Parts: sequence; C-alpha cells; structure tokens
Amino acid sequence: MSSFIAAAPVTTGQNLIANDGFFPDVDVDHALAAMRQDGTVTSERLRAALVEAALSVNAELAGWKSDQLAAGHAALESVPAPQLDGKSAQLHRYLRALHCQARASLIERYRDYDATAAGDKTAEALLQAVEDLRRDARWAISDILGITRTTVELI
Repeated sequence: MSSFIAAAPVTTGQNLIANDGFFPDVDVDHALAAMRQDGTVTSERLRAALVEAALSVNAELAGWKSDQLAAGHAALESVPAPQLDGKSAQLHRYLRALHCQARASLIERYRDYDATAAGDKTAEALLQAVEDLRRDARWAISDILGITRTTVELI
C-alpha cells in the first residue's frame, strides 16, 4: 500500500522584510530556499516566523550592534570581516542565525499530527532537528559576537 501527500507549491515573489537599517533586510524568497521550506507553510506564517527570528537575533546582538555603530560602522556589511562568496562572513552568520531560528519555530508549530508509530518517529526526528537548528543559531550568534560556542557551568 502506498500513499501520496501533496504539498502546496512553494510561492515566490514575497519580497523583503524591512530590517532596522543596521542589519540587512530579509529576502523571504531567499530564506524560503535556504530553509528548504516546502509549500505547507503559508507565506503569512513564513513571514511571521522570519520577523520573530529577526527580532530575537537583533535583540541578542543589540549590544554588539551598539559597539559597531560607535566604531563608525553604519551597517553589518561594513563591519570588517573576512569575505566569502562576495559577502561578509558576519552577513552569512546573521542570515544563518535568522534562518535557523525561523525554521525551528516553524517545525515546532507544524509538527506532524499523525498518531501512528511512523508519525511518532517523524516527530522525534523533527524534535532533534529543532534542537540542532537552535544550536546552529546560537553558534552563529556566538561567532558574530566573537565568543566561544560552548558555555560550561558547574552545578
């Protein structure tokens, strides 16, 4: 026995989400492709997840941003950093943090509602993916801040 589940086609042309001026605007179409998001998430929910991710990442980087502005760097792209693929390493890291945060949020809200054993296995895999995405976002933010990726605390 086999089954076919059709997902809605991926939509494009959703334009940009305006950011705060220092951090770059978010290209929703680029994020859609980078996050490997299929068409099961509506464009409104995708935009909402990206906005929330940008708010979260921007808040975590607020102190660092203030330091960069004080040093005379008006935008993330003008902060001195190695270049890769024609773009600043800091830009790559910022977008990685943003995309990982948004994807993790979407996975948490779109968990499979299949009650079978296969559905339980899929849900377990998705939970691991969420943890991995949140870790990757943390690492990207730590890399931007120039701090170590691991925090060890004795209990």
